[in-house]
Amino acid sequence: MSTHLKPALNAWHLWGLAVGLVISGEYFGWSYGWASAGTLGFLVTALMVALMYTTFIFSFTELTTAIPHAGGPFAYASRALGPTGGFVAGFATLVEFVFAPPAIALAIGAYLNVQYPALDPKLMAVGAYLVFMTLNIVGVKTAATFELFVTVLAIVELLVFMGVVAPGFSWSHFTAKGWSGAESFSAASIPGIFAAIPFAIWFFLAIEGVAMAAEEAKDPKVTIPRAYIGGILTLLVLAIGVMVFAGGAGDWTKLANINDPLPQAMKMIVGENSGWLHMLVWIGLFGLIASFHGIILGYSRQIFALARAGYLPRALSSVSPRFGTPWLAVIAGGVVGILAIFSDELIQFGGQTLTANIVTMSVLGAIVMYIMSMWSLFVLRRKEPTLERPFPAIGYPVLPAIALGLAVVCLVTMVWFNPLVSAIFAGLMALAYGYFRLTAGHRATLAADEHLMPQA
Repeated sequence: MSTHLKPALNAWHLWGLAVGLVISGEYFGWSYGWASAGTLGFLVTALMVALMYTTFIFSFTELTTAIPHAGGPFAYASRALGPTGGFVAGFATLVEFVFAPPAIALAIGAYLNVQYPALDPKLMAVGAYLVFMTLNIVGVKTAATFELFVTVLAIVELLVFMGVVAPGFSWSHFTAKGWSGAESFSAASIPGIFAAIPFAIWFFLAIEGVAMAAEEAKDPKVTIPRAYIGGILTLLVLAIGVMVFAGGAGDWTKLANINDPLPQAMKMIVGENSGWLHMLVWIGLFGLIASFHGIILGYSRQIFALARAGYLPRALSSVSPRFGTPWLAVIAGGVVGILAIFSDELIQFGGQTLTANIVTMSVLGAIVMYIMSMWSLFVLRRKEPTLERPFPAIGYPVLPAIALGLAVVCLVTMVWFNPLVSAIFAGLMALAYGYFRLTAGHRATLAADEHLMPQA
């Protein structure tokens, strides 16, 4: 049974993956943050989170180029902190990448429902899983080329959205009751600003998934830094632009708890029958598809890497001899996602919609992974000073420390404001840790992976 992946991706493929993994976050999900923080409060939250992501990516790229491994953060933490550290980082990454796709699939269903009200959004979400799981199994180069194509279309569509909304934009609309429902900032605005953190993170969530394509990248020491830096700069511009233009289109409170804020914002300007609106709905689907498709690639590589290292059943590391892709890992993550789509009664609580709770669960995994990654960066600098680092962290140690500090702040506030989702996250980790302990003997029999072992 083959457990090796083949390098086939160039810098453009990786940039398309970096932006495509995230770009659905510009189309939906983030507007839930307005419900607690308001437009101005959420702008503060988004800028803080943007700082965290920028400093994180400038630091994370050191790890990705020094240790090019499909496990990404799992591999870095294993090498720096040992098997238990690897388990925590791997579990957190898995939660992030397995729980993000059902939220995006539900948004795809919501967008299609705008065009065809008779369609069941959940059935459309399942259909999306079946189509893009198949595409991911067929081959990584085919999948990445498709990803690049739909990502470029999605970027163009966001620019079109801003251009169409601009003539009707009003700053007074954006600022009205912008501080958690109040006209001016006060101490009462602060809890809402912190409560909105998960939805600001959704603007950038999963960009780190490029690390999981490292084994399939050509010349990863050069192509990955270009993809990451180009990707984060692209996303910063798009996130701020989309948020400001949508908020200034009309009554932003009508956009704060829905899965399709951009079509609804455009409807405020051009009306229900405009060709622009129909184009946004159709082409806007490409943004959701880009992230959905890219994150399937990400979760499958994480499952594959964890299974290859003995943290999950070994069969999940099987690579298709025909297509060279981890086909069972693709299917396994899809099964979990489809079950999540139909688990309204189990996941819908705390006054939030199903989508909002899935977003929060995914973001919790991401934040734990960011903390483990930055901690691993500092430990590896001390333990392995001679490790080849083709792209050393920019501004070390200041920028990595900022990324780590902001990630800790995000985690504490998320647990505080989302105790039930956090409890489910902790419960899942406890169950996974039990499996991790029970299978320690099996891992001891596996051949050593040089990427997971510290240098002598």
